[in-house]
Amino acid sequence: MDIRGQVFLVDDEELVRQATEQWLQLAGFEVRGFSEAKSALAALSKDFQGVLVTDVKMPQMDGQELLREALKKVPELPVILVTGHGDVQMAIESLREGAYDFIEKPYDPERLVESVHRACEKRHLTMENQRLQQQIAEGEGIETRIIGVSPAIVQLREELLRMAQIDTNLIIYGETGCGKELVAQCLHDFSPRKRRKFVPLNCGAIPESLFESELFGHEAGAFTGASKRRVGKFEYADGGTLFMDEIESMPLNLQVKVLRSIQEGAVERLGDNKIVEVDVRVVAATKVELKGDDGFRQDLFYRLNVGQLYIPPLRERQEDIPLLFEHFARQEANRQDIDYTSCSGQEVRTLKQYRWPGNVRELRNIAMRFGLDPHCNLTELLSPSNVPQISTASDSGIPLSLQVQNFEAQVIRRCLQKHQGNIQAVMDELELPRRTLNQKMQKFGINRSDFTH
Repeated sequence: MDIRGQVFLVDDEELVRQATEQWLQLAGFEVRGFSEAKSALAALSKDFQGVLVTDVKMPQMDGQELLREALKKVPELPVILVTGHGDVQMAIESLREGAYDFIEKPYDPERLVESVHRACEKRHLTMENQRLQQQIAEGEGIETRIIGVSPAIVQLREELLRMAQIDTNLIIYGETGCGKELVAQCLHDFSPRKRRKFVPLNCGAIPESLFESELFGHEAGAFTGASKRRVGKFEYADGGTLFMDEIESMPLNLQVKVLRSIQEGAVERLGDNKIVEVDVRVVAATKVELKGDDGFRQDLFYRLNVGQLYIPPLRERQEDIPLLFEHFARQEANRQDIDYTSCSGQEVRTLKQYRWPGNVRELRNIAMRFGLDPHCNLTELLSPSNVPQISTASDSGIPLSLQVQNFEAQVIRRCLQKHQGNIQAVMDELELPRRTLNQKMQKFGINRSDFTH
């Protein structure tokens, strides 16, 4: 059985503790039980990767005091309080003090398992982000440049490091916004050419009339407006790497000249008969399949396609999405000296469900905006056409305001049913403050007790 996460369970009632341990173990968690709070607190360390579940009413140190002390020792630790003596005020106070969830006895074991599972996911994300931030601060390895833990991105890093040591031309394939220039830069930085120049060139952004001059340079007077000699990108990149992005956009009539320069390792400036030898590694990038395309010369394709790297889109590396989002959001918040709060469980699910047509470029933009205002509505930052929608039947003849109220009531009831009346879980999923949720439930005549078992 795969371990879903670690749990420290604190309860002074031995039979209750043993039963709860069994429930959680059967659900796939690794559980360590404690009969009193001080022992659990002593066992906690900052590298603890799990969650803390504690009873509230206990001798010597109760659950609320343990919550406060645990968060002092391990900030951002998910702590779930369980009690048969709780009330609304205690729950509110505990949540304000940083509790992840508050569960009242008696409860359905599945209710606890669900909460622990969500808390473990959050803890895992927090630990991965902390590890990443530490690596970046220490400047360790390629993991700080190409971020992710998915098998696809791990394989990409391995292939990249291997190809970096092979001094040959290659093509990087990937959708718009997936990080082709970053991968090309890493190929250069981890190669023997790293002490020489990395020269990027976007083939799709250069007017055809200027393309030849941009690549090969020109002498003064070579054409109208050429007032002085200019070194082209090939010559400027001598000894280093020339990155040609959107290679599919290169004019067909210039492809043969590029092919010749790559084959002969030399260029000829416009307006000059002198041959200039260059030693350049060409890394091309494209978002389309080049082979067999009538708009791209096959002989140039074969010259470039000695090696290949494929960058997976975000939809093929979903486990990396929360990690990337947290990294970019926290980075922007720190840069602006803004306190940042990690994404809720529902926000993480929203990020994974979103289609991300713009890949990492889009994710970074959204994350930076979120980092500037962590209390904003994440869904409102995302493009509506790429957010899964809840379909509802049309209510023709009913005023819009009433349709909206009916829809809100329906969503809240569904969420309460799903979480068996757990208010905190509903708040997380619907991204609503407790006061707003209570007001809406009162307005629509919704009783939490109708959804508890």
